[in-house]
Amino acid sequence: MARRRFQNPKPRKEGKQWVLYYWADVFEQGKRKRKKKRQVLAPITMKAREVQKVASEFLRPMNQGLQAIGAATNFGTFVEGTYNEVVLPTFAKSTKDRYQGVVKNYLLPQFGDLCLRDITELTVDRFFAGFEKTDLDHESVDKIRDVLSSICGSAIRYGLLIKNPVKGVRLPRPKKGKKDKPWITQPDFARLLFLIAEPYATMVFVAIYTGLRASELIGLRWSDIHEDSITVDERCCRGDWGAPKSAASNATIPVNRAVIERIQALKTMTVSVRAGRATRQYKAVKSAGPDDLVFQSVQTGAVMRDNNILVRHIKPAARKLGLDFVNWQVLRRSYATWLKENKTDPKDAQALMRHSRVQTTLEIYQQHIPASQRMAVDGLLVN
Repeated sequence: MARRRFQNPKPRKEGKQWVLYYWADVFEQGKRKRKKKRQVLAPITMKAREVQKVASEFLRPMNQGLQAIGAATNFGTFVEGTYNEVVLPTFAKSTKDRYQGVVKNYLLPQFGDLCLRDITELTVDRFFAGFEKTDLDHESVDKIRDVLSSICGSAIRYGLLIKNPVKGVRLPRPKKGKKDKPWITQPDFARLLFLIAEPYATMVFVAIYTGLRASELIGLRWSDIHEDSITVDERCCRGDWGAPKSAASNATIPVNRAVIERIQALKTMTVSVRAGRATRQYKAVKSAGPDDLVFQSVQTGAVMRDNNILVRHIKPAARKLGLDFVNWQVLRRSYATWLKENKTDPKDAQALMRHSRVQTTLEIYQQHIPASQRMAVDGLLVN
C-alpha cells in the first residue's frame, strides 16, 4: 500500500499575512509531479493558535485522503482531452453544440487554468453570484450550471474528484417573473401555413398536428407512415442519427387522417424552385421505398436540416404576420395547448406528446388559454 503523504508544516509570517507552504500533486504534460505551493491563511493580527487551526483544516482533505491525486488535473486539460472526447459524443448533436458553446464562452475563461481540486463550493458560488450583475437570463445561467455539473460529475466517475462542487449551488434570483411561453392559435397557424412553400408547408403541418420534434420529423421514413398513425423510432439532428429522446418518445401515435393524406400527397407533388431567371421543377419525393425518407431535400433528396428550414422558410413567413417567436419548439408547444383547448385527458395528452411524466406535459408544454380563463371567471357570478 502506498504511504499516505501526511504533512503538517508550520504557518509562517510574511509581511502582513500568515502563509503556509505545502506539497501538492500537479500534472504537467500528462505527468504527475510534486510541487511546493504557497497559501495565504490569515492576516498577521490573528493569533498563532488560531492560524494553526486554519492550516490544519486547509490540509485536512489531503491528509485524510479526501482529495484524489487526479484532482490536480487541469480543468481545461480534462475538458478538452477527456470530456469532449468521451462524454460529449454520447449526447444528441444539438445538446453537444450547446454544451460546447457554454464551455467555450463561460467555463474555460473562468476555470480553464485551475486544477479540478481548486474548483470548490466557494469558487463555484462566487462564479454564479457574478451573474447577478449581468443581463444573462436565468434559464441560461441554469444551463451553465448543468454543464459545469456534468463535467465535475464525469471527473468523479473517472476518479479525479471525490465530490461535485456544483451540487447545492444557489443561482441568483430571476430578475423577472416566469412568463407563459408563446404558442400559436389555429387561425394564426392557417395564415402562417399559407405563406410557406412546399414541401416545407407539409412539414410544418405535420409537426403541429402530431407534436413531433424537428429531428423526429426529419427522420421519418415511409415505413413509419400508417393508415391512421405514425411510428417514431428514429431521429436525425443535422446529420446525426440516433434513437428518439427517451423510451417514451419511441412510440406509435394516432394522428388525424388529414395528416396522413397530406403526407401521401407529397408523392405526386412537384416543387418549383427559382434558379436565377429560370424556374426548375423537382419531385418532392424522389423515391418512396419503405426505408426512404418522407421529407427529402428538394434538389438532391438528401437529409434535410431543421435550422435551414427554420431560417429560410418558417421565420420569414412568421415575421410577415408579426409572429417572430415561431420556431419548431413553438409548434410542438402549440399542439400540446390545442389538446388542452380540446379538453383532452391529461394522460392522453402525455401519451400523444410522448412524455415520460405527465408533469412535463402540464407544466412545461400546455400553456394558459385566455379564452378558457375568461369563461371560468365569467361563470362564477350568476345574475
